[in-house]
Amino acid sequence: MKKKFIIFTIFILIFSLIQFTSDKKKPSSSKVKPVKLNTKTVTAVKDIIKFGKPMQGSIISNPTFNGNVIVLYQITFGPGPFNIYLYNATKTSLDNLKASYDALEANSSAAIAENVQKNRELLAQLEAKEQALETESGRLEKLRQELEAGSNRVAELESVIAAKDAAMNQLKDAISRALTDFEGKGLTVEQRDGKVYISMENKLLFKSGSWAVGSNGRQAVKQLGTVLADNPDIAILIEGHTDNVPYKGNSQLSGNWDLSTKRATAIVNILRENSLIQPENLTAAGRGEYAPVALNDTSEGKAKNRRIEVILTPKLDEISKLLNDI
Repeated sequence: MKKKFIIFTIFILIFSLIQFTSDKKKPSSSKVKPVKLNTKTVTAVKDIIKFGKPMQGSIISNPTFNGNVIVLYQITFGPGPFNIYLYNATKTSLDNLKASYDALEANSSAAIAENVQKNRELLAQLEAKEQALETESGRLEKLRQELEAGSNRVAELESVIAAKDAAMNQLKDAISRALTDFEGKGLTVEQRDGKVYISMENKLLFKSGSWAVGSNGRQAVKQLGTVLADNPDIAILIEGHTDNVPYKGNSQLSGNWDLSTKRATAIVNILRENSLIQPENLTAAGRGEYAPVALNDTSEGKAKNRRIEVILTPKLDEISKLLNDI
């Protein structure tokens, strides 16, 4: 609506100025030429003029062009009608319209410039977020690869452990078969915590207070050594144990701890007679009376505590390496 109003006003102004210029070149005529304008047009033009509340008057139904101006409005003043000529008002309106247009154009340019600046800022923010997203995606991809590699190493570790457990189970079975003749004579073989435990009571190996191995005990140790020679990846720990009765032997030993160590060393020496057993796999240890498997308040309990334990452990170098890599 505002656009139509501006266009119409400019049209009227141009028409008036052209007519004014033409009339300067022609002799003035007292004859009034009719100007054909419909009621809506006249009303619209009337609204342009700000004379305040008019005196008694009305819009001319058939406005005329007389000289330099269009007669649009007529009021009653004194004895007869007085025509208001609008040239000056029309020119002022044109100036005002031009000023309004310039202001509108300036405002529009400023708004466009502001929007362009905002768009640039938003674009910069978007680019920054895209860069951050790309960086984060790279970090997550690296973490995914590391996690995948770790998972693969864990799977490999589980496979190695399972293989060693299976190998230890086979070793236990092989030892049990090799020492079948000694089962029920103070010798037991069991597997727990990934290790194989061979327990031999003193009645199979030693006389009371002695660390010399008897013939039956020597035979059992040699048969055990035959199986161990076929398993070079096994660590062999020989532990000597006693009951809590104080040692009363000769002066060569200071007590049960010395006695348990001497007995463990005696078993190691028999195993070393088998040249296929690697000496670096052998360890002798004396634990005295401090690792009992039964109470020492009965003769049966004391007999169980006086023993040699051979503990077989798979070498964990490969497992340790995998654990360090995880």
